Amino acid sequence: MNSKRTVSILIIVLLVGILAACQGQPETVVVTREMTRVVTETVEGIPPISAGEAEEGSAAIGSERAADAPPPPETGAKVPPSRETSVDASEPEVKSSSDTTAEIRAEEEIALATPVPTMVSEAAAPVAALSQESYLTAGEVDDNAEWDDYLNYVNRYQGPAIIPVDVSERHQIWVRNSQERPILGALIRISTENGREVTTLRTHSDGRAYFFPRAYALQASTYTVAVEVNGLTQTFTLAAGPQTSQREWTIIHPGGDQIQPATQLDILFLIDATGSMADEINQLKENIHVIAAQIDALPSRPDVRFGLVAYRDRGDMFVTRVFDFTPDVNEFAEILAGVYAEGGGDYPEDLNEALSRAVHEPEWRVENTVSLIFLVADAPPHLDYGQQNHYAYEMSQAAARGIKIYPIASSGLDAMGEYVFRQLAQFTGGRFIFLTYGPDGPGSPGGETTMNVDDYTVSALHRLVVKIVEEELSYLGQ
Repeated sequence: MNSKRTVSILIIVLLVGILAACQGQPETVVVTREMTRVVTETVEGIPPISAGEAEEGSAAIGSERAADAPPPPETGAKVPPSRETSVDASEPEVKSSSDTTAEIRAEEEIALATPVPTMVSEAAAPVAALSQESYLTAGEVDDNAEWDDYLNYVNRYQGPAIIPVDVSERHQIWVRNSQERPILGALIRISTENGREVTTLRTHSDGRAYFFPRAYALQASTYTVAVEVNGLTQTFTLAAGPQTSQREWTIIHPGGDQIQPATQLDILFLIDATGSMADEINQLKENIHVIAAQIDALPSRPDVRFGLVAYRDRGDMFVTRVFDFTPDVNEFAEILAGVYAEGGGDYPEDLNEALSRAVHEPEWRVENTVSLIFLVADAPPHLDYGQQNHYAYEMSQAAARGIKIYPIASSGLDAMGEYVFRQLAQFTGGRFIFLTYGPDGPGSPGGETTMNVDDYTVSALHRLVVKIVEEELSYLGQ
């Protein structure tokens, strides 16, 4: 099998199929806080703040107002990898190197080819298994946790043209209840002192939202922040400027003391459906029932729904196809059966259009919901199509809805693609995931990568994905 396709094989299945193999307690996430201000103003009698019409120039970067959007740069020179449009099942699979395989064998094995009933009781949850030849290793970078390293990476970048977004000033807003438990889905409205709305945000499952003042067209020296939970609103003043470039704010909100609903989980797959992605799509088709059974068996028993956006490029049979969320695995399997990999042409694809539709068209539940997009691709977006709602705008819209983006980079992704994928993850609070390889090259497990990262952890891809999903749910304590 072509080494590029071998590296790509099973990304989707390892991404989702093993989501649910997560049992037991997740690792504790330690966050270093340099400056923390606790806002505990009483909210009794304070009505929720409603956002008025934004005045001209007040929208976020990449606004639907063309004047507010940074001009899309022309695409710079790229070195396109070879792109396959068919899959030859007769080619042999690439075997893993012996040393790394021995380490991975110590982990639990996941049998993805064995059919498992959709409905499984918690006691009878399936034990996942994967053939030894199918193991892939991956690294991850949390650019918000390694903040200085990320800013250095951004400043050093000299690759093809991208859309610059200034995230050099960062405010972390933490929303908790009186028991110090994080509040999911708190609505945060950020305005200037004279009431012009800058942006809205939603807290993630850890109760945190990121605000980057310099990334928005409307800027001020101080902002009014209104945090609404269950109809109650607290406000505080956020001071901006170089002296507060990494400030943190903790809000103890009484609205979070009410009984919280059951865990809701919306997972959307944003998949490059060009010819080089055939293996991932076929693997997902074959294993969707196993995936659903494993997620249903999670200890938190989340109310999970699956959605899909497949995309290609202009000139192909289609540019995007959107399939709304469904809790019915059989329905989702039927949707997948109609998706296949073909086309692609040049190296970049129309990720801008695909991301726009992924954020806006499916019926995201938003409130009280863990919302995740897993982007699986091996090419950057076209930036020469003149689109106003490009990826820099859409990632701000994802943040406004509390949607985290976790890009998974397959082999062949160039420097521009890495930069864009890391932008998407960093701005929305996700992480950048990339396949790694060993001495035998792509397809063999190991810790090597062509990505511009110096400090990263490497593990079996399925373990990495399990950790991410389980961690997202663990903050809710359910």
